[in-house]
Amino acid sequence: MSGRREEKREDLRARLIEAARNRIAADGLTNLRARDVTQDAGCALGGLYTVFADLDDLIFHVNSGTLKSLEATFALAEVKDRTPTDELRNLARGYLTFAVNHRHLWKALFEHRLSEGRESPQWHLDEHLFLMDVIAAPLVDLQPGLSAEERASRARTLFGAVHGVISISLEARFVGVPTEKLERELDDFVLTIAAGSKARQKD
Repeated sequence: MSGRREEKREDLRARLIEAARNRIAADGLTNLRARDVTQDAGCALGGLYTVFADLDDLIFHVNSGTLKSLEATFALAEVKDRTPTDELRNLARGYLTFAVNHRHLWKALFEHRLSEGRESPQWHLDEHLFLMDVIAAPLVDLQPGLSAEERASRARTLFGAVHGVISISLEARFVGVPTEKLERELDDFVLTIAAGSKARQKD
């Protein structure tokens, strides 16, 4: 009996995550409403709170799925025997492609704000670390003189730079790069960073 009950609970959980994901993908995170999600999932409003603590908890799980999709995109794009520079270029292109093709879900990773005094669960924070790990990996060869701590900081800096360019550009801010030129500009930016890193090694 308890097994059947747990099965129904997991089914409801999956339906709510899918419904919330579809709503965010279509209309963005700011328009997400618990009543709409539960209606799409085919359950009463109270049903959401039997499997999630609140709407924020549900959003964490939607964002978790988005991160897994992003990670899978990077994994599929990786090819053996690439140079460190090409790996970074590949990652920047992959990140841009994901942001363009899944714009609302991508934005939800950074738009989700909790009320004052609340913090994201550690398991979800840990999931974000893969972004830094995949950027830091090429830096081992590109900048071998960096310590592990310095490499982690450099990875965050590179991510922040690429993410910032993409975010500003996709929001069509006046300082943003036109979408049709964005991939080329990102590619040249990564090449410039990589060339600077190589030059510093020779000094």
